[in-house]
Amino acid sequence: MNVRIAVRSRTELIAEYDKILSFSFGKDVYTPWTSLKASFISDEASFLTAAEIKLYIGEKLIHHGLVDRLEQRLENGVRITSVSSKGFTSLLCRNQLEPGLKTSVSINSLMDGIYTLPHITHEDNSNTSSYIYVKNGSSIWDGIVNLSYKLTENYPFISGTNHVRITPEPLPENFTFGSSDIICMGTEYSYNRTLSHLHMAELDGIYGSFEYEDTFAASKEIVRHLYFEFDRQFVNEPQQALIYRAKYAKRGSQRYFCRYSGYRGEDLTDTATFGGISSKKICTIDIKGDSDGITTEIGVYNDSFYSAY
Repeated sequence: MNVRIAVRSRTELIAEYDKILSFSFGKDVYTPWTSLKASFISDEASFLTAAEIKLYIGEKLIHHGLVDRLEQRLENGVRITSVSSKGFTSLLCRNQLEPGLKTSVSINSLMDGIYTLPHITHEDNSNTSSYIYVKNGSSIWDGIVNLSYKLTENYPFISGTNHVRITPEPLPENFTFGSSDIICMGTEYSYNRTLSHLHMAELDGIYGSFEYEDTFAASKEIVRHLYFEFDRQFVNEPQQALIYRAKYAKRGSQRYFCRYSGYRGEDLTDTATFGGISSKKICTIDIKGDSDGITTEIGVYNDSFYSAY
């Protein structure tokens, strides 16, 4: 399977490379960017103008991101370049919104009415049935998360390379993996973020009115209390401030995964069938490649936002 990396300046292609020594690509429904680390043989003496990194598997573009780090070294007369890159949607976490109450907000108005960020697109959704309250220091992504939860009770995610969605893909593909396809499969449990008790103060700072106890945490003998000030993001439904935090704290708590040889083109919220999992939304994608070939691991979560069964 052909793999190539394109390095671009802000305005033009510098070069494309297909002598890839190794690469690792990752994507998760709770991480607002794709990530790439790669090493390849290059002829360029300098990448001073490099600004963008693209990764293609076959003809499919699966990563388009910023140059976070680029290193060149000469080994036995061979010039090797190593890069680390996050997708352009990582910029949503590094740009802040103006604080205050914003009414009649949609994903369209939120993303189109602020900064112009390169290469980022979003689903066309003009639903303005909600508001967001922007705290001091809140990022654009924080605003998207708050709006998405209020409109859909979903957590937003990145589709394709840099496409923001607050609803699942409308026409997901289904990928089926039989026992002969699978290199390995397994389960993973992660409870290190789970909270047991949440306490939110009233507007006057007094605690006691808004409480939440998580039964899942209790079943795991987890005791973790969180206290926080009144959350104006949920002023119309204060109890949802606690419920959302409890759900987010359990994100990715149970994962079922399989690894196979190659790459079939899966994306987040496509569906997968393998083992005892039947047509459930893909939540993690991990692709690795080296001289031995390419392997892909896909995973489905069983948590408060996604169900594996």
